[in-house]
Order: sequence, then structure tokens, then C-alpha cells
Amino acid sequence: MREQPEQQAPPVQRLRVRYAKRGRLRFTSHRDFSRAFERALVRARIPMAYSSGFNPHPRISYAGASPTGAASEAEYLEIGLAENVDPVRLAADLDQALPDGLDVLEVVAAMPGNLADRLEASRWQIDLPQPVEAVRAAAELFLGRETVIVERMTKKGLRSFDSRSAVLALEVTPYAGGARVAVVLRHTEPAVRPDDVLTGLRGVGGLADSGAPLVTRLAQGPLDEARGTIGDPLSG
Repeated sequence: MREQPEQQAPPVQRLRVRYAKRGRLRFTSHRDFSRAFERALVRARIPMAYSSGFNPHPRISYAGASPTGAASEAEYLEIGLAENVDPVRLAADLDQALPDGLDVLEVVAAMPGNLADRLEASRWQIDLPQPVEAVRAAAELFLGRETVIVERMTKKGLRSFDSRSAVLALEVTPYAGGARVAVVLRHTEPAVRPDDVLTGLRGVGGLADSGAPLVTRLAQGPLDEARGTIGDPLSG
């Protein structure tokens, strides 16, 4: 009879972490980040709680990870600990253990409920090396449509979906000889990403493909439908 695995004790403390992906580290995939984060937990000697089973792993819950290639100031995860620790001290120790460009911004005690459920929308900044007039014209055409169908290759193959319905706000302003697009996206299934919005702009407005844009997530959290604003998912 196969020996049963040891049952691990439940976490005594849960903490939620906000971190950033900056500079060249924006090209870090989610898998690469998770490996780097687990190594940092070991280096910082964080007293992690572990799952039960034949292959115990540290209790880490990732939520709303940004796509590879996008910078972000608002990435979130939750960890379960085997001991109570000071969140401020843990933030400093963990930030020091991570490589430059993966930066811990805030650590707080977890509130009741699922962290992923609080991430309802994101605010993005997209910098394009294109004339602002052309981008504004494409944006007006995009916003004037009820639907803008785009295609993207997914794990399940080529998929078509509406990129317009997820866009809650879109504004174009001049930036460093080009255009800056500020867009607020509702989190949907399938998820609409900033590159999907750009595909839609190109499709309806004839916007040229001028190479990889600089994409940065500035915020994600609960959506205030009345005001169209995004709240802090770590606050009460």
C-alpha cells in the first residue's frame, strides 16, 4: 500500500503583494517570474506554508498577470505563511532578494475573499511612435463601433473575439514625438489585452504597424461602474 503524504498545516497568515515589472524585466514570462519569486522567497528566508500531497509547493496564488513584454506597476499575488511576520519587513527583504526590475511595492494582510475577484479592470498606457493625429482618428473610428472583431493565437488555436466591448475609456495625447494611448479595459473572458486594442485600431482606422509599442499597466483593481475608476484591490 502506498504511503500517504504528510498533511501540511494551514497557513497562519496570508499576505497580499503588489509588485512591478520594469525595464528589460518586462519581457519576463509568468513562468520565469514565478521561478524567480520562489527563489527570492528562499533567499529572504520567508517562512512559507506548503501545500499537502506528494509534491508540496509554497502557497502562492497569482492573480491577473500581465502579458509578456508589458511593463507593469500593478501586479498582484498572495502568499500563505507558516508564521506571523511584519508585512513591512517582509516587503523590504523580498524586494532585496528579487532582481532589479522586479520590485516589491507593497505588502498587506489579506482581507477575506478572493484576490482575483477584486481585479475587475486595468488601466494601461501605450506609447506609439506614430503621428498623434493618425492615432486619434483611428481611436474615434474604434470608439464609434459597437463591436471590433480581432483575432489572436491562443493555446487553443486562432480565436476571434470582440475587442471593443472591453474598452471602458480610451484617450490619445501627444508624447515624445508620437502618441500615448490611455485605455481602461474591463477584465473579460477571453481577456482583451492592449495589443488586441491596437489590432482593432489598425483594423478600423488603417493605423500602420510601426513595431513593438511600449505598454505599461498602471493600475488594476475593483471597478467603480458609476465613476469609471479603478480602486485599490489591497484596501478595504
